[in-house]
Amino acid sequence: MSSSVIVGTQWGDEGKGKVIDIMAAQAEVVVRSSGGNNAGHTVVHGDEVYKLQLLPSGIFYPDTLCLLGSGVVINPQGLLGEINGMKERGITCDNLRIDARADVIMPWHLKLDRLSEDFKAKQTGVNVGTTGKGIGPCYADKADRIGLRIYDLCHPELLKTKIMQTGELKNLVIEKVYGGEPCDLDAVYEEYKAYGEQLKQYMADASVITFDAYKAGKKILFEGAQATLLDIDFGTYPFVTSSHPIAGGACVGTGVGPKLIDEVIGVAKSYTTRVGNGPFPTELFDELGDLIRERGHEFGTVTGRPRRCGWFDAVIMRHAVRTNGLTSLAINKFDTLAGIEKLKVCVAYKTADGHEIKDFPVTLEELDKCQPVYEEIDGFDGDLSGCRKFEELPEKCQKYVLRLEELCGCHIGILGVGPARDQVIFR
Repeated sequence: MSSSVIVGTQWGDEGKGKVIDIMAAQAEVVVRSSGGNNAGHTVVHGDEVYKLQLLPSGIFYPDTLCLLGSGVVINPQGLLGEINGMKERGITCDNLRIDARADVIMPWHLKLDRLSEDFKAKQTGVNVGTTGKGIGPCYADKADRIGLRIYDLCHPELLKTKIMQTGELKNLVIEKVYGGEPCDLDAVYEEYKAYGEQLKQYMADASVITFDAYKAGKKILFEGAQATLLDIDFGTYPFVTSSHPIAGGACVGTGVGPKLIDEVIGVAKSYTTRVGNGPFPTELFDELGDLIRERGHEFGTVTGRPRRCGWFDAVIMRHAVRTNGLTSLAINKFDTLAGIEKLKVCVAYKTADGHEIKDFPVTLEELDKCQPVYEEIDGFDGDLSGCRKFEELPEKCQKYVLRLEELCGCHIGILGVGPARDQVIFR
């Protein structure tokens, strides 16, 4: 038996979808355990490109069971849209199961996400930069114990009671606090009752399914959304998501213990990107940053927003190795850096008082004052897209990989040398 967790190690968009898709081909169960449709995975499957938001990447394999765990928040309209889109492309989604405990994103969550974001921006002058998908408000209701769940969606009488109770409270907040338009609760009930009828066939207990699969010796893949620096506790708070995209979140968001995890693979890029606001020590503001953005096609899967680009940050990676218990790294997009004469890697930070630190700061305020300490490495030339063995890479590229491995303190087991599924090197 074997189980693997795939996590992002930077600020997201590291190419997890590609790595997950490769591993999902061998997996018998694929589990998504956190986040919602604010996450986007681009997967090149066959000759087609798919942009997944809620569906696990194993959905392309009909014999692979795909689970959405209790830690995921479900936008039923978005999920059904994805399912129907897949069916139109010949993928049935009959292998999908949704944990009955998973919380549901309601219309008031979408309204409150936008209204509260605008209010906080006016109050503080800072925009956190959420996707506006209602994720944060949904998780807040879950913690407040007033959320609606997939189980409720599939039981109309219970659904109506909860919509009227919670919806009345949320309408008061929308109207009295933010001056917004309230939700029509009768219309919400009819809409979500219809969603429940369509989703009922997928409702299950992901915890039991996963545990039984592990006991039966099946290969399980836990698919992470977002990334380490967006974790609610260990990310760059408050510029974070509302859940736990680190490896521990796979256990909490599925309902299995840590002993069921055999390996944790962290996914990164050979440089660093970020979407939204917040400190970014190695960010490039020059033509080189623009070049990396264009070559790497660094635009958000969900929002289309251009990503901020910068040099590889080994301080971040050591933080990811520690907080996730990484057993190996998969680093994508080495091909993007080909032809750049000199590469830089951040090996430490210099604090405001001149001290050099090698561990990631605890607070945003500390990080905001840090300056990167760089090590310069010779760049490499050539087309890497056809390389399938480490020895086939240019010598200077090999040296770059080995140096990253030393600085991160973690074995680099997979190297991405192009966007296609087969453009990888396994070490």
